[in-house]
Amino acid sequence: MSDDKINKPGTPKDTHYAKLRRAHRDQKAGGAPAFRPRQPMPPGEGPSDGLVRLYGLHTVRAALDNARRKIRKMLVTRNAAERLAIADLAALPFKAELVEPKDIDKITGSDAVHQGVLIEAEPLKAKRLDALGDTRLVLVLDQVTDPHNVGAILRSAVAFGAGALITTARHSPQESGVLAKSASGALEHIDQIEVKNLADALGQLHEAGFQTIGLDSDGPTELESSFAGDKVALVLGAEGKGLRQKTRETVTTLARLDMPGAIRSLNVSNAAAVSLYAANAFLKRG
Repeated sequence: MSDDKINKPGTPKDTHYAKLRRAHRDQKAGGAPAFRPRQPMPPGEGPSDGLVRLYGLHTVRAALDNARRKIRKMLVTRNAAERLAIADLAALPFKAELVEPKDIDKITGSDAVHQGVLIEAEPLKAKRLDALGDTRLVLVLDQVTDPHNVGAILRSAVAFGAGALITTARHSPQESGVLAKSASGALEHIDQIEVKNLADALGQLHEAGFQTIGLDSDGPTELESSFAGDKVALVLGAEGKGLRQKTRETVTTLARLDMPGAIRSLNVSNAAAVSLYAANAFLKRG
């Protein structure tokens, strides 16, 4: 056997000797260096001029492709620019700067999964209920305030073809990086409608031919057997509190998801996904 083969780097024997040498050095130095966890970095100051900061590859790609989205500034790493297929930052119609990941960390905080890209943009303008259009499926949120949940609900709504998300002007999260990241680009693909009074809005949906179905774990009928007509508005309440009493009294139907297991309720974003699937399947048959 040749000496070259014996001494080839990376062999088990070589690795063993490397470990012994490292252990000897650590012993002379008084032991292996103590593990020092990375200190978390809090988010920096928020954007000015009423702008929102959005981050993440899917979120930013969808924003770039949305003609209604007015972007003012972008910070992007070289790797993220390649993944977004941006060959020339100077050719973009807004200010764009090539940065290191730590530069974005200083803005978003180290806990945010920004994937190397952040934009500052004008928030999308919410639409009025009379601009609903001809969609047959909408989702209504009764004071769901957690941005992670609302973002996940937006994602499911777009996936199952809902035409709009209706929320109240108060007790609903504003557009933000957290919400947009949870939505994974869906924020740019669905109309968002804000209403002042949810009961009045449900009345307008009734006049427009929608059956409004309130999701309630104690609803008298199973969701699948409650559908009627050719337009459906699913109404979901806040985590824990559920639908408010006025909302329960106003919807056409109260229905429950059939769950034969030991747990009889779902996180609101999961309940939204299941009910959207069922509603979409019903409307496709009609």
